[in-house]
Amino acid sequence: MRFVVLMGVSGSGKSSMGRLLAEKTGGVFLDTDDFHPEANKEKMAAGIPLADEDRWGWLDRINGELRSRAGITGITFLACSALRKAYRAKMTEGVDHILYVHLRGSREEIRRRLEKRRGHFMSPSLLESQFATLEHPEDALNVSIEQPPDAIAAEILRGIGWESAAQDS
Repeated sequence: MRFVVLMGVSGSGKSSMGRLLAEKTGGVFLDTDDFHPEANKEKMAAGIPLADEDRWGWLDRINGELRSRAGITGITFLACSALRKAYRAKMTEGVDHILYVHLRGSREEIRRRLEKRRGHFMSPSLLESQFATLEHPEDALNVSIEQPPDAIAAEILRGIGWESAAQDS
């Protein structure tokens, strides 16, 4: 199993891109928001940033899911903020074949997206705390979100070597 973590601040398009990439590749999509306990969702909806203590259990659940999929053939796309190096390490501890794609955009673009989004627990008021927490990964493919979704997907697929791998098979 190969894992591609689509990471970045809330509103960067991780879930939308994960679904699109899974569809294009026949892969699996996991939205790590689904692994949050209800208490975390309630905090974020109230505009309260999560503390590290709130995240550890969530990251352990994600890690367990990744480990359970390790022997499966194919590709899994995960939408996960993965803002700090320590979070990325905890989430992927003992898991091989991890590729990170950092979806990046300006504060203005992401704020605009968050303000248009409906039905999500993440409060737009937390955007600044997300940017303040973000530790840019050194080993990630960096992709601008300020282009059409199909162009973003094509750039990611090229960057992770999917197109050449698909042509070789």
